[in-house]
Amino acid sequence: MTQAPNDANSRTDDAVDATDTEALLRRYREERAKRLREDGNQQFRSAEAALARYADDPWSSPGFSRNAVHEDVDVIVIGGGLGGLLIAVRLIESGITNLRLIEKGADFGGTWYWNRYPGAACDIESYIYMPLLEELGYIPREKYASAPEIFAHCQAIGRAYDLYSRSLLRTAVVGLRWSEDVGRWTVETEWGDAISTRFVCIAAGPLLRPKLPAIPGIEHFRGRSFHTSRWDYAYTGGDAHGNLPGLLDKRVGVIGTGATAVQCVPALGRSAKHLYVFQRTPSSVGVRANRPTDPQWAATLKPGWQKKRMENFCALISGIPQKEDLVQDGWTEGFQRLLSNQNLSIGDHEEVRQKADILQMNQIRARVDAVVRDKATAAALKPFYNWFCKRPCFHDEYLDSFNRPNVTLVDTQGRGVERITERGAVVAGIEYPLDCLIYATGFEFGTGHTRELGYEIYGRRGISQSAAWQGGVKSLHGMHSRGFPNRFILCNAHSAPAVNYTVLADEVGRHLAYIIKHCLDHQIRTVEPFASAEEDWVHHVMSFADASIKFASTCTPSFLNSEGQASRLSVQNGFYLGGQAAYVSILRKWRENGDLAGLELERFSDLKPQRDPQ
Repeated sequence: MTQAPNDANSRTDDAVDATDTEALLRRYREERAKRLREDGNQQFRSAEAALARYADDPWSSPGFSRNAVHEDVDVIVIGGGLGGLLIAVRLIESGITNLRLIEKGADFGGTWYWNRYPGAACDIESYIYMPLLEELGYIPREKYASAPEIFAHCQAIGRAYDLYSRSLLRTAVVGLRWSEDVGRWTVETEWGDAISTRFVCIAAGPLLRPKLPAIPGIEHFRGRSFHTSRWDYAYTGGDAHGNLPGLLDKRVGVIGTGATAVQCVPALGRSAKHLYVFQRTPSSVGVRANRPTDPQWAATLKPGWQKKRMENFCALISGIPQKEDLVQDGWTEGFQRLLSNQNLSIGDHEEVRQKADILQMNQIRARVDAVVRDKATAAALKPFYNWFCKRPCFHDEYLDSFNRPNVTLVDTQGRGVERITERGAVVAGIEYPLDCLIYATGFEFGTGHTRELGYEIYGRRGISQSAAWQGGVKSLHGMHSRGFPNRFILCNAHSAPAVNYTVLADEVGRHLAYIIKHCLDHQIRTVEPFASAEEDWVHHVMSFADASIKFASTCTPSFLNSEGQASRLSVQNGFYLGGQAAYVSILRKWRENGDLAGLELERFSDLKPQRDPQ
């Protein structure tokens, strides 16, 4: 069942010929125009001040306290998600054991610590997403692992590499400052810790801070409300697999229809008395086809199988032809359709790719018709934009949920919820009474590195990272920044966008371990990029700007295109768009050369830095 505001311009998509490219592109432009807003990223609010409770940790026991820690270590890793764990593992494997890992949550896992909503799972195949499977002798239970299994695997990594004894959990960093006279960083935390370290690796991830929509009245709702990354099981009952008895007599609203909502809506639909899904822009929802792991297949796996499978996937989604598709899922199928034998990057927008993209999206839209019985609901659920304008989703139950009599899709015609009242949500003047309101609205992205981290970083001469990057991010490979020696950033701006985050995080972890070991072995006091090396990398990042902006200008607003406000600055502050395979190749060739090209090294024996080679 769909409820949509009365609109003289509203229509179903039935009038659009799926084979008429110009008509479809015209529809794409119309749908984009409905959703464009002048406020861009300002249409969201941070979970702070009056909304701070939406970021509280529901998973840790109350009353925790500890004494402040004052110590000196070689390396501090900030972040205990998969990225931080992989850095720590690769450091230990390199013989670097004097390290400390700092994590805000009460356990490892990162996104898998916070996101425990019903239905939470990874939409990347578990055999390539969950790292260190061969090292730990573990085979995932299903092709797509659920959040509890991935969280447990993160804990297993922590135990296998003795990371718990090296970690400060339940600890938020509040400041990071470079001391020139001693050549060390001081990391300060909420507990009064002051830890001195030679090297800092920031692995906090690009999706860290929960965000909420800046809808008027959000503070006044009198029912229960929470963000999906802080699920309130005390209210809903049940667990990550569903069965939410607390909602059997409740009217529930979900704001957001991205990847998180696609996963939690089926469980909510099965449990709630009535579920209202408030939609601004539909997601593309492909087939996931999850299934249990075949033990006979697992028995045939030979040493090195996971790396081979990871690299096969990475190549295929980068447009590099392979003899076979080992993963065979919606990602590899979609990317092969768009990129195969063309060697195109995500930012390219050529006629041949547009036709392939339309074929891809026609398939997505046809699936909606095949699954959803009500024609009006099906029409509203069809996405009209290019496949990578929004993050593609894959699910086996989401679309079926809208066949349930207790599930209502409230299509807002691209405008979003108008306001929140004490009793519910208002769309086009109609109030929908609710007992519970759930925000599936994602995380801050593109609002600035230090803002997303939640603390400032002060480098040489006390210059802040915010000030240094005021005119745009400057880095070498997205890891190094001049003026901030011995400080490395994992998988954020200027790094490749990661369809499979684990492959990229592991490659960067190996890269950082290589650099830090070199510095420790050769008595190098500081390492940072030459200004010319930064300029060269920024120039390379910006070489994709024109194609990226052109593509983004055709897209419906999303976090991938700065909410419809893509610009040269947003490209400079964004990912490296040469593709994941190209980025990994750059890092590997750099290490193979062995000359630490672009890095200025200051040795203890000679405090005079090398001259800039350019």
